[in-house]
Amino acid sequence: MKERFVYIFRLIYKLKDKIAFYPTLISFVGCLFAYLMFYLEEQGISKYLLETVPQLVINNTETARSLLTTFIAGLISIMVFSFSMVMILLSQASSNFSPRLLPGLISNTRHQIVLGIYLSTIIYCIFILVYIEPDGNKYQLPGFSVLFAIIFMLNCLAAFIYFIHSISQEIQISNIMQKIFKTSKKRLEILIKNEDEGDDIKEFENTENWNCYKSNISGYLQDVSLTNIAKITKEIDAKIKIIPIKGTFVLKENDLFKSNVKLNDEEIEKILKLFAFAKSEMIEDNYALAFKQLTEIAVKAMSPGINDPGTAINAIDYLTQLFSIRIEKNDVTYTKIDDEIVITMETVSFKTLLFQVMAALRTYCKHDIILVQKLLVMLTSLKKTCTNENYKKVIINEIEQLKIDAKSSIKNERDLASI
Repeated sequence: MKERFVYIFRLIYKLKDKIAFYPTLISFVGCLFAYLMFYLEEQGISKYLLETVPQLVINNTETARSLLTTFIAGLISIMVFSFSMVMILLSQASSNFSPRLLPGLISNTRHQIVLGIYLSTIIYCIFILVYIEPDGNKYQLPGFSVLFAIIFMLNCLAAFIYFIHSISQEIQISNIMQKIFKTSKKRLEILIKNEDEGDDIKEFENTENWNCYKSNISGYLQDVSLTNIAKITKEIDAKIKIIPIKGTFVLKENDLFKSNVKLNDEEIEKILKLFAFAKSEMIEDNYALAFKQLTEIAVKAMSPGINDPGTAINAIDYLTQLFSIRIEKNDVTYTKIDDEIVITMETVSFKTLLFQVMAALRTYCKHDIILVQKLLVMLTSLKKTCTNENYKKVIINEIEQLKIDAKSSIKNERDLASI
């Protein structure tokens, strides 16, 4: 039962990032509200209001039909324009910045809600228009329902103005980078908070002879329910080592986890259900993706076709802040039961993460003295604040490698002296 609940929760979690998720839900609400108004009209609400508060009721059939027809046509035009703006945003972000930004932009909840408001209002207006009787008897005309259509249309106009403002902000690279940084920072802080302060965690010793179990599906390892796996290990008195790093692509039949005890088919199936796979990566699940996206933005900005050093400098500033948080985290994720480690899972090591970022930036920015200085400032500040000696050695090595590449590309003696 718990496994089924976890599966349903993860399915909903995946669907919420789709551009059609909230529009579909809100459209369904609009349909239900139309049927609610049908019920109230059958109870004579328009007749009652016409006698008590006639100002709230549209009492002319042609006026009602004209209003509803105009609303439907106008909203379709607004919706098409809004969808076009979203497509332009996605196209520009993909070509100018990085294709990896698209999932984050598509999953923007505010834009999905605006599109849902459009769709629900269109559906509501269509239903009310169909409900109007051909002979136009004043007591059969759903005048009160038409009033709600007017209110919904005004709400759509307000949503459209907000949408234009929001899309103009979303398309700015500074706001995109800030969103990436905030999401990754939040994820990193949660992971650091869950670690035991002061612990120097290492992997299980000598797991070579442990029983190895393979994945039954292909995809990006999005998430692992470590808490639920820990409960299973407690029941069977086992220890688990998860082999792939979260965010990496796992092929079917690849090694997924190891156990120090032999598991039966039922136990294996329970554990496999607690691994979540996806066809794309999200920063909410994998903080390392933020480092990749910010690096790609900086590299793309330094390409000859774009040549935007200012954006590259901003990206390095955000990378500096993220690295200053990352140095507080261990290289291994673990789960304890009764102060005993029962599950370990490797994460992207600090050494690998820094190398991947610096290798790309050194390649594309080593000829620019300003960016080289910026990278040296980043590495020097990390070295000063870092308390982990292993991390500090990695930083010093990257400083030396950056100097070597800069000296091979920059020939001006004054620039070299400044480095």
